[in-house]
Amino acid sequence: MVDLPDWDLRLGYLIHDVSRLRRMMFDRALAPLGITRSQWWVLAFISRKDGLPQTQLANELDVGKVGVGALIDRLESSGFVLRQADPVDRRVKRVFVTKQARGFLEKLRKETDKFNAQIAHGIDRKALEATSDALLAMKRNLLAMSDGNKLPDNSEEADVGKRSKPRKGKKAA
Repeated sequence: MVDLPDWDLRLGYLIHDVSRLRRMMFDRALAPLGITRSQWWVLAFISRKDGLPQTQLANELDVGKVGVGALIDRLESSGFVLRQADPVDRRVKRVFVTKQARGFLEKLRKETDKFNAQIAHGIDRKALEATSDALLAMKRNLLAMSDGNKLPDNSEEADVGKRSKPRKGKKAA
């Protein structure tokens, strides 16, 4: 196994576990509304980029064309979206949010706000903001890496060693 500091291994596990648990619990929270997290995700994205071509939607969500097509089929049969042929290229299908979906999205946003408040319960606002800042920086770094950019060496690497020692009485998760 690669010799990594304890905090580095723990960070990866924590990010993965929190993401997995959040997805699972969010699906449970949305179940009474009759929508899945995947459908909500696509619907929310379309509402911000109404009229996006279906293939571009698949690319931006990093989902296969068939997968996003099936999600849009379900959303369309529920009356939340409709597909229309592009006026210039009839082969292109653009996806639009319906009036019914806009009202439903307001309800979903309220449920999402309640859910997020529950999972952030007992966490200081400054800690949440620092966590958000750190995750956004990691996301930017990952996106830069995916574009083939080499990140500059960081002088903070010296600080990493200081954090790699486990705290007394605490085990790495």
